[in-house]
Amino acid sequence: MVKRKWFGTDGIRGEANVAPMTPEHSIQVGQAIAVRLRRSGNLPRVIIGKDTRRSGYMFEAALAAGVLSAGADVLHVGVLPTPGIAFMVGALRADAGLVVSASHNPYYDNGIKVFGGDGFKLPDDEEAEIEVLMESAFRQQALASREALGRSYRIEDGLGRYVTYLKNVFPRTLSLNGVKMVVDCAHGAGYKVAPTVFRELGAGVIEVGTTPDGININKDCGALHPEKMAQLVVEHGANIGLALDGDGDRVILADENGAVVDGDHILAICAHHLKATGGLQTDTVVATVMSNLGLEVALKRRGITLVRTSVGDRYVVDEMRKGGHSLGGEQSGHVIFLDYGTTGDGVLCALKVLAAMMHDGRSLSDLARVMERFPQTIVNQTVANKRPLAELPEISRRIQMAEARLGEDSRVVVRYSGTEPLVRVMVEGVDVQLVKEMAHFVADGFV
Repeated sequence: MVKRKWFGTDGIRGEANVAPMTPEHSIQVGQAIAVRLRRSGNLPRVIIGKDTRRSGYMFEAALAAGVLSAGADVLHVGVLPTPGIAFMVGALRADAGLVVSASHNPYYDNGIKVFGGDGFKLPDDEEAEIEVLMESAFRQQALASREALGRSYRIEDGLGRYVTYLKNVFPRTLSLNGVKMVVDCAHGAGYKVAPTVFRELGAGVIEVGTTPDGININKDCGALHPEKMAQLVVEHGANIGLALDGDGDRVILADENGAVVDGDHILAICAHHLKATGGLQTDTVVATVMSNLGLEVALKRRGITLVRTSVGDRYVVDEMRKGGHSLGGEQSGHVIFLDYGTTGDGVLCALKVLAAMMHDGRSLSDLARVMERFPQTIVNQTVANKRPLAELPEISRRIQMAEARLGEDSRVVVRYSGTEPLVRVMVEGVDVQLVKEMAHFVADGFV
């Protein structure tokens, strides 16, 4: 993995108006991206979109100023889910897409995600190249002359285009007529898109989290807090509930009984359905090291291989592209259907689960029985320095002791957070109490 200063596992992220998330820094990002794109000799076009955070206007303007000053055009699409912006890059044949969003983080954070002209997130080495340009004199020297400044355009129909694309993902032979849904949009980027898609496909929609005010994004709602959505499913007698995160690239579901269905269960459901209908390329699913052991067991029963990657949906996508696999995702609800999109898409994922329900004539709770979750505990421990684990013999000793006590059908995964000063210790096994005990035992080694 290429070492980068500003970019983490999902772009640049931090508290708004605190480095690196300052307007000045965002101008440099925009300039560096435009300078890099101009090397092709063509006039680059860069799409810029955002979620509903108050600071989004500030960073949208700063990024645009940087791009324009370096001689590239800007196409503004406004508030649109992250996967919608990735889609628009391809639809408008743009050279890059910039998303102003901190995903599931609280409103006072913000971030910048970068998509290439192919609609995929940039690999580590290209992000590192952007960082070099941001700090180099070449970036200033390459700024455009007065005649070559970029132009700014407003794309008015971005939301409509994306809604149409999503509706076409759902099979025309199926219908959502009579389906009642709770749709929690986390007061985020999907607050218009999601209810519109499901209503236009015939579903009855109970909306939650669709009144953004700039500071309520992700607050006690959405994919991080699906409890309210799950409760409303029961209260309204709905067939399914879904909760998006702030930028709409992940989803957590609830079945008709109010039981939460996470990304691992969604992967198991969709993998079985795709295999049965001939749509699972290579009979393989890609997930991260954090996905539950129960997913691996459930897939193996159907002759499906699970390949694991580092945490981060773009690493999942990289492995999918490398191996020609069609389905992958994360326990957190990023699920990628590579035959339909280039990144996680919460609405698209929900449509795929609904298609499986309608095709098989089964409830979500029935479909979810395909996987039994192994007891899992995750302990987050604050760390002052993220020293390589190989340089920490005490941690290695504790991991070995934990693995010995847990026995077979268990896992111990230790990794540093890509965005916070934390180490995450995840332990899975058969014995609930032992799993908890060993997770804290390993985490205590960092104190």
